[in-house]
Amino acid sequence: MNPWPVIVANLRRRPGSAIAIILLIGLAVALGVAISAQERALRKGSAAAADAFDLVIGAPGSETQLVLTTVFLQPAALPLIPGDLLKTLAADPRVAAAAPVAFGDFHRGMPVIGTTVEMANRFGSLKLVEGRLFAAMDEVVAGADANVGPGYSFHPSHGAVGGEEHTHDGDTYTVVGRLARTGTPWDRALLVPVESVWETHALPDGHESDAEESDHIGAPWAAAALAGVPSIVVKPRSVADAYSLRNQYRRGGTMAVFPGEVLVSLYTLMGDARSVLSLIAIGTQALVVAAILLAVLLSIAQRSRQIAVLRALGASRAYVFLMIWLETTLLIAAGAALGLAGGWGGAEVIAAIFHARSGIALPVTIGSDEAVLALALLGIGGVLALLPGWVAYRQPVAAALRS
Repeated sequence: MNPWPVIVANLRRRPGSAIAIILLIGLAVALGVAISAQERALRKGSAAAADAFDLVIGAPGSETQLVLTTVFLQPAALPLIPGDLLKTLAADPRVAAAAPVAFGDFHRGMPVIGTTVEMANRFGSLKLVEGRLFAAMDEVVAGADANVGPGYSFHPSHGAVGGEEHTHDGDTYTVVGRLARTGTPWDRALLVPVESVWETHALPDGHESDAEESDHIGAPWAAAALAGVPSIVVKPRSVADAYSLRNQYRRGGTMAVFPGEVLVSLYTLMGDARSVLSLIAIGTQALVVAAILLAVLLSIAQRSRQIAVLRALGASRAYVFLMIWLETTLLIAAGAALGLAGGWGGAEVIAAIFHARSGIALPVTIGSDEAVLALALLGIGGVLALLPGWVAYRQPVAAALRS
């Protein structure tokens, strides 16, 4: 006998109960899937954001804060390092390029970042989608997600976003280009020559005070006219040069870090948090499966007469066992599939919210870890579903018919 017609009839008779079971399992699986997929997406997104930052040099202090501020543009008051280090790095044969990064100003919530043309286009790896790169002190190239375009002019403001701001009315910038999207917080930044940031804050602009070069930007620098900077991004010529530079600038009043190494330590903390959340998700799934099995057992008690009728009509014990097991496993499988889809959708929503707030694009994917999570639940559920099948298998026909 084919058990599927009976299973379909049972589900149609109790659609509300079947849907509730599927939703409960789906929510439990979705929680675990979303945690796993989101954690992996955060690793990939943050690592991609740090790709253009081979080596970062700053003042001694927190390596994590240096990376968060320089790479992820999280506002913080970093101590300054001597500006003449730019001149030293520019003359170092191990250095392909060195770019200062200066913070502090904003416009409509977008950070105004002082740097060089080389850093603006990520040392030649980033294209323009509109206009051109800045070539004068009062010019700006905007990130892909900055809500301004070529031709837009503004006055920068000094102060933290959401706090007290002071507008530099005497300084006017004009946007001349827009960069391609990178999926990083720099997509929201307004990039200007670092000299203009120094000049705005009444600091030396890094060049000799020659009227003919009053609007000169970028190298060569005049060591005596260089103001301090929060950080310097260095592009070494080779891996060996990168380690050599890091070792050299980890002492003597400076700190040099590989952003990737700092992120690894953060990933370790994330992994610990993920383990705790995963245990919570697994516990939730176990409770849901246990509750569902209890509901199935109660359902069997309510359907004892129906099962007895089937037995009286010639259905074997094995047929009844298979029918109950298949029905229970089908509900678990449907819930697991729904959970995979729901977890992916939930992770996408979280990624979109995170991107809107931080500027970091998170590539959400469903991989083998999530598939194993759903399949493990299905396997365990299938094994536990043997219990209600066994109860139905052992049910006496005569007693059930008299009830």
